[in-house]
Amino acid sequence: MKGISLSTDNAFVERLKKIIAALFKFLDWFTPTHPFIADKRARTFLVSFTMLFFELLCIRWIPSYVRYLSYFNNFLLLASFLGIGLGMLSARRQRFWFPPFPLLLALLVVIIAKMKFELLINSTQVLYFGLADEQSAQAENFLVLHIIFGMVTLCFIPLARSFGQLFSQLNPLTAYTYDIIGSLAGIAAFSAMSYFSLPPLAWFSILGALLQLLSAKRTVLLVAVVLAATLIEVGQLQVGAYWSPYYKIILRPAVPSGYFVDVNGTGHQAMVPGKYREPFYKEVYQIFGSGSFHHALILGAGTGSDTAFALKYGVASITAVEIDPTIQQLGARFHPDKPYSSSRVHVVINDGRSFLQNTTEHYDLIIFALPDSLTLTSNNTSLRLESFLLTQDAIAAAQTHLSRNGVVVLYNYYRLDWLVQKLANMMGHVFHQQPLVTTYGGTGRAAAIIAGPRLATLPKGEFGPYHEQPLPPGSTTLRTLGQGYYPLSPVTPATDDWPFLYLQDRSFPTIYLLGLAMVALYALLGTVTLAPRKTLRRFDWHMFFLGMAFMLLEVKSLTTFSLLFGSTWLVNSLVFFAILSSVLLAILVNRRFKFKRISVFYLLLFGVLLLNILLPPNALLLSNPILRYILASVLAFAPVFLANIIFTNAFRDSETADIAFASNLLGIMVGGGLEYFSMVMGYRLLLIPVIVFYACALLLRLRSRRTPGAPDETIASEPVLASQ
Repeated sequence: MKGISLSTDNAFVERLKKIIAALFKFLDWFTPTHPFIADKRARTFLVSFTMLFFELLCIRWIPSYVRYLSYFNNFLLLASFLGIGLGMLSARRQRFWFPPFPLLLALLVVIIAKMKFELLINSTQVLYFGLADEQSAQAENFLVLHIIFGMVTLCFIPLARSFGQLFSQLNPLTAYTYDIIGSLAGIAAFSAMSYFSLPPLAWFSILGALLQLLSAKRTVLLVAVVLAATLIEVGQLQVGAYWSPYYKIILRPAVPSGYFVDVNGTGHQAMVPGKYREPFYKEVYQIFGSGSFHHALILGAGTGSDTAFALKYGVASITAVEIDPTIQQLGARFHPDKPYSSSRVHVVINDGRSFLQNTTEHYDLIIFALPDSLTLTSNNTSLRLESFLLTQDAIAAAQTHLSRNGVVVLYNYYRLDWLVQKLANMMGHVFHQQPLVTTYGGTGRAAAIIAGPRLATLPKGEFGPYHEQPLPPGSTTLRTLGQGYYPLSPVTPATDDWPFLYLQDRSFPTIYLLGLAMVALYALLGTVTLAPRKTLRRFDWHMFFLGMAFMLLEVKSLTTFSLLFGSTWLVNSLVFFAILSSVLLAILVNRRFKFKRISVFYLLLFGVLLLNILLPPNALLLSNPILRYILASVLAFAPVFLANIIFTNAFRDSETADIAFASNLLGIMVGGGLEYFSMVMGYRLLLIPVIVFYACALLLRLRSRRTPGAPDETIASEPVLASQ
């Protein structure tokens, strides 16, 4: 019996082996063993182009359908870094199968389209734009963030696996050069699409073309079929939508006339006749009288409602500044009051803070017109599009452009009392007076805050100290709740160094802590599961610390340029382009020159970083834009260039370029998470951990030099790998 059983077991094992072998043979059919583009350098360029393009696509496309995810698109960036790092670490597995990228892409699109995700946020630690009843009635749906973060991470793994294999077959600096050139091409392509406001069907079509070039000849038809199905779904989703460089915009008819403007699935603006608008739009004109203002500046003009009120109340000349060209164009076409058709209105498409820094005009009325965006400045930071427009320093900049008899006005649905108090105190401290505040209740919580020299012209006794009176029970319209001169109190103001208006105080909100815990869990599970043990033992901690430090340094550079030149999509694209160009320059320098002591560059880097810490942000806000650009370039890009010299010098020496690059990417991911500490310490002090991480990297570099058998610090410009 034992013999028969053993024989039977052996036969079963053999059949099982044949089934497994047949399965792997079938799965191997999907592997691009004979790609259209066989040259390794060209494929490195194409894979890098594809990954960067797909990263930007995820950051722009997914939040437009998953409500409020725009506030967390830096988590999508972390997912892309994690996916690339895990994919490169898995490249050394001999027998490894993973679903091909086209199938994962199709699955991602289907999940977004069919699941109808709603990420509703209930948080009093940090405020988000949206209806008050939504935010109070719903709890955080963290399952949404888990699913989407995981799907984006999975999508990058098959792309990055082939990327890691290419890095192990090419000279490190050669592979890195073509990687950077591919990233530059990706940024240029997406910038062009933003300029022409192309819809997602164009984005996915370009991505599909890139995937066809990277596919094997025998799988190109299957890939084409999957991509065609994906494009059909994407096309159906975008029907009826307008696409700006920042948002997906949908117009919904309003009764009796006009339109409601939905931005990324959230009600954002209304193009309706003035008699249906909120009372805070006309508060300043009712207080000072119709025709009392002659030259007005409206920051965040949107579809034109604020401009329409200024025209109605006799303002002779209006400068309307709006950052989103598509929203402004929709207002010009569809607003029932036709505010942008008046010859008294001059439209400027620009960031409001940038306009304040560069204009030489003076105004007797400056309005911060509901500048409450639904997206972040860039995918590298937690700053919102309007963050530098709503700081105490920005109000001070507006003060310098007031006439002797002017006022600054802020109004919005501020949701909570502490935000009204915070803004009133910021206004009061800038103008050294108690601002005149009118609050509203009934449907939400709104306020109008007025400060400036013209307040002194109001009759004495017309307005007393601020006080509130209860609203009638069951009130369903926005009514005046309180009015008067607002008492100043010690609160934490939003500043250019700590531009977090929607945080009550310096803190690390729980919602972000939970999100980062999710990222850490995914990173740990993914690394242990996908990376071979031998690869993990060769993990490059030196490159890991360089990645952490460089990500934080890049964040500081981006915020500096956003402050100095605006938060527009074009400025962000140019900054990223400049950073990547500095990487190419660093590669060229390391190819041409031998450095006996790389520690000199570390010391130079530490010196420039200390200078950046000592200089407050307003020290860079020179009136001359050319001098401002030169100074900012030296202080912001000098450390970026020195950091790239250090990285490329170390990467050139790497004997396992794929592991080194993956280690660096995982460090970048961790650095992206540490960026949230800016909510506690501000952006200037964020350079302290940058110095600490670069110091750790230097110590690890020096330690490796002392290890027996390590290469001498004087190195040839381009060593040849043993594998070549």
